[in-house]
Amino acid sequence: MRRLILSLSFSACSVAPLFAQPAREAAPAIKNDQPVSPGRVLLMDSAITTKHEITIRGQRVPYTAMAGTLPVWGDDGKPIAGVFYTYYERTDITDRSSRPLVISFNGGPGTSSVWMEIGYTGPRLLNIDDEGYPVQPFGLRDNPNSILDVADIVFVDPVNTGYSRTANKDIPTSKFFGVNEDIRYLAEWINTFVTRRGRWASPKFLIGESYGTTRVSGLALELQNAQWMYLNGVILVSPTDLGIQRNGPVDAALKLPYFAATAWYHKKLPADLQQKDLTDMLPEVEQFTINELLPALSRGGSLDGAQRKAIAQKIARYSGLKEETVLENNLDVSFNLFWKDLLRDQGYTVGRLDSRYRGIDRQTGGERPDYNAELTSWLQSFTPAIQIYLRDELKYKTDLKYYMFGPVRPWNNNGDQTGENLRQAMAQNPFLHLLVQSGYYDGACDYFNAKYNMWQLDPSGRLKDRMKWEGYRSGHMMYLRKDDLTKATDNLRKFILESIPAKGQPAKY
Repeated sequence: MRRLILSLSFSACSVAPLFAQPAREAAPAIKNDQPVSPGRVLLMDSAITTKHEITIRGQRVPYTAMAGTLPVWGDDGKPIAGVFYTYYERTDITDRSSRPLVISFNGGPGTSSVWMEIGYTGPRLLNIDDEGYPVQPFGLRDNPNSILDVADIVFVDPVNTGYSRTANKDIPTSKFFGVNEDIRYLAEWINTFVTRRGRWASPKFLIGESYGTTRVSGLALELQNAQWMYLNGVILVSPTDLGIQRNGPVDAALKLPYFAATAWYHKKLPADLQQKDLTDMLPEVEQFTINELLPALSRGGSLDGAQRKAIAQKIARYSGLKEETVLENNLDVSFNLFWKDLLRDQGYTVGRLDSRYRGIDRQTGGERPDYNAELTSWLQSFTPAIQIYLRDELKYKTDLKYYMFGPVRPWNNNGDQTGENLRQAMAQNPFLHLLVQSGYYDGACDYFNAKYNMWQLDPSGRLKDRMKWEGYRSGHMMYLRKDDLTKATDNLRKFILESIPAKGQPAKY
């Protein structure tokens, strides 16, 4: 049973700022985006620490939870933002030099780290059923699968997510809101955090989900080049395209295996395919995608009628869609139309981020769903849980609004070479390993595109011994399904421990 050993019951507004670095100014309080009362402030340099214990896989794990903010400093040494974080540190460890540190980000790009913190790797888990659906009363319970037994974890909320904010309304958001801008300031922030917590000797890992995979892929190289900080591992959960181009036929073809997985789940495939297990059926679809569909799409209008019909029949067979629908869309059915059409005859849509979820639209006609059925479900359970957790359990009290999704637009997507950045980081650092985790039912960052990422990250094949892909029978947040949570956290533990070299082993080829 979990028990709270000690809590410091004062608000963030009453905590004295931590010692600032000599060349940098101390960080003042920051307010919400709009004019507010004096009470709606948050110190940009503050922390509250509480003590707890939990049982993970039958083992007692005492730990501290530190909730606070650290500044981002501008070039002139003045604080320009406060980044909120929660840091979990196991307390019965005597030697932190060999204790792994996991630095965790979510995506959006405008969302906080709430999802993996109370859904995946953190010591507390939100109340949901075994498949990930909301239940009441809302709240939390212990997470017996947390990776805190093998690694300390810091969950980071980039600017305008969670409680993180710019110092004042005059700070240009262009300093933060862009692929490379985001990477640069967060690398500086990580340097500050690691220095303050005395973790330079520790093996370090980055984990990112969704857009967070873009972020951590870029950070792997930025930390090496600009902060001289070298990692042991990068974990990509439901990765984006990482700036790897795949326009035209490649983009059109790669989504079919996801269509097949979703159709299998909803029992929309022909009997011979439906009777197979998911992972026994998918290789056939993948081979067709690469060996037949991609060449056919590349030929475009040069396909004769018989060839076009033959390809359409196979797409329909594997996707659960009507052959007429495939032909009407030139063999390239959009994601939106797929989500709308697959269960149209039953009066349902399927979810984008997790196509196990079903939605109900105003009308069955149309070419796209009215809403994302899975996201509304997740927000229903996560939002109250994080509010309860931060205020009542971690004693972090502020009137700032907690941004589940914050205002970060416009976002500068120019110059996204994060996949290549990750490749360079791995090539330069023989200790750096990569783990990719995907849900078969994720239509936003689908599993076959994640595999394609890895093929393109390593065109020579010389890094493949340090790269691993895993698939799970759920969606974008595969860890919300109880069985996948157990498997995925077991695989994280294994990856972390196997990515740490033996004592004295040199980093060389």
